[in-house]
Amino acid sequence: MKHLITTADFSNDEILDLYKDTKEFLDLQSRDCLKGKLIVTLFFENSTRTKLSFELAEKRLSADVINFSAGQSSVKKGETLIDTVNNILAMKVDIVVMRHASVGAGVFLSRHVDAKIINAGDGTHEHPTQALLDSYSIREKLGSVKGKKIVIIGDILHSRVALSN
Repeated sequence: MKHLITTADFSNDEILDLYKDTKEFLDLQSRDCLKGKLIVTLFFENSTRTKLSFELAEKRLSADVINFSAGQSSVKKGETLIDTVNNILAMKVDIVVMRHASVGAGVFLSRHVDAKIINAGDGTHEHPTQALLDSYSIREKLGSVKGKKIVIIGDILHSRVALSN
């Protein structure tokens, strides 16, 4: 797949393949599958856990990482999302990991720039990587997600995680 925008883009078999790859990455002594790849972590919304989790994973897989914070950029002067990303892509970035407050920002960006987009949360819409991590963790602990009753507590109507799961 070119992008990771929503969990709905994956078939069950693709998710199982992703779990298999995840298990292999966890078991490897040398994890250099992203060596030579440049990833920008592009956050237009504050985050601690998600931002640090992506950065840690990128570095553990040997990627080169650039962190972007909208609060310290030309976005403050009115630069558009597309212009901002295209300026960053001019630096030969391979993958954009983006957190944005607007629903559908990842889909919008994927249609207007030439890079792989990973949605790290878009408004109250989705957070597909968190949903995949949640289901992987449940599967590892309980053997399967099938048939399990899962309770998510909180503001479900506005929960990216609940909507992704």
